[in-house]
Amino acid sequence: MVFIALAQLMVVLDATIVNIALPSAQQDLGISDGNRQWVITAYALAFGGLLLFGGRIADLWGRKRAFVVGLVGFAAASALGGAATGEMMLLGSRALQGAFGALLAPAALSLLAVTFTDAKERAKAFGVYGAIAGGGGAVGLILGGVLTEYLDWRWTFYVNIPFAVVAAVGAWLVVREPAGGRNRSPLDVPGVLLSTLGLVALVYGFTRAESHGWTDATTLGMFVASVVLLAAFVTVEARVSSPLLPLRVLTERNRGGVYLSLGLAIIAMFGLFLFLTYYLQIVKGYSPVRTGFAFLPMIAGMITGSTQIGARLMLRVPPRLLMGPGFLVAAAGMLLLTQLEVDSSYAGLILPAQLLLGLGMGTAFMPAMSLSTYGVEARDAGVASAMVNTSQQVGGAIGTALLNTVAASATTSYLAAHAAGATGPEALRLLRLEGMVHGYASAIWWAVGILATSAVVALTLINSGRPGASTASSSGSAAEEEARVPVIAH
Repeated sequence: MVFIALAQLMVVLDATIVNIALPSAQQDLGISDGNRQWVITAYALAFGGLLLFGGRIADLWGRKRAFVVGLVGFAAASALGGAATGEMMLLGSRALQGAFGALLAPAALSLLAVTFTDAKERAKAFGVYGAIAGGGGAVGLILGGVLTEYLDWRWTFYVNIPFAVVAAVGAWLVVREPAGGRNRSPLDVPGVLLSTLGLVALVYGFTRAESHGWTDATTLGMFVASVVLLAAFVTVEARVSSPLLPLRVLTERNRGGVYLSLGLAIIAMFGLFLFLTYYLQIVKGYSPVRTGFAFLPMIAGMITGSTQIGARLMLRVPPRLLMGPGFLVAAAGMLLLTQLEVDSSYAGLILPAQLLLGLGMGTAFMPAMSLSTYGVEARDAGVASAMVNTSQQVGGAIGTALLNTVAASATTSYLAAHAAGATGPEALRLLRLEGMVHGYASAIWWAVGILATSAVVALTLINSGRPGASTASSSGSAAEEEARVPVIAH
């Protein structure tokens, strides 16, 4: 559990740790303003596009082998990024990080699924995993700020190496994958190509929409291409004998509900990270380190919600009664943040909002992560795990683009409506800050609605009973459900 958790933390925090270091890296390597987004986008495209392929490789090779190879490759790519002497070297290293992360992330989650089969142990294991999945991004903001301010931006890459080495050595020595769980069917090459290209087009479309607008010809072209490619992928998967993503993984009601509700929740979360970071640094004047530490209440809330609430109640109540209320508590935290103003108090508004958000997300994430692989056949554990990461990755891309667009539009409208009353440099500066905060608050209202929708999805689609209960799922009888679960414990 320690080594799997360490690897997952490394992958999750890498999605945000580079954000704070990006201005320093851009200046040091001479990266243009137009190309700086590719430091983030190169990782997102490789990671999001190759996740299903990585999950299938984990099923084919064995999760332990895929886990170790992913760690070694991620460490090597991080070393390359830290030693980068130019723009292309840095971008190439980020793409490599994303590719090996796409192998590592589903291998880690599927190892949990096939290793922890006792209900109590599974609850504890997924409690830890859920806390990391939800709070790792905020940890990345803290670590990125500390490393950039006190050492150098290159250490945001080098820091991955000790994580990866410890996790790889530990996994090689102590992780024991249950025998007989591999899927040795031939690789579905058309499925790999269609899913990879479709997901890359989808993620890039949302990423480009943030900087070029939703009506940009290339943005629209990416969305159209994504729909065509993913529709072709589903058609192929329904017909081939050994599909990359067996449709039984998606069509099972509870797993489908988890993927959809998690993806929606991540849309709201990623938007919040973006807006709070800008608010604290630009409006409140916080340093990178202080900004990172300002996210600690959210991390504490997530750890508490996941390990103390979700893990303890998971064996007593159905998952939907943890996920639905959890997302609603998180929505209440978001609702507080809609009251943001230029002079809002951190202790009076932002801190309690973060605590509610963390508690709610942690409570919801824990059963969601467990249910996403619960009852799945061992041969499908890798791709089922990859679907969890895919929903998070796509949700993150949508959240950043959609909510940033909403905020920018609201800010523009506010400035246009109030510009006439601002005279003098100080009044103009205050108006600019007020416009930014108005934009953030408007986008956060959308996040509240998205989280409420996520709660509705969880409460209506997910009908699984508590682990170990005999409640039938929508995909079959209680006897069929019991017959599936032991496959993981083979």
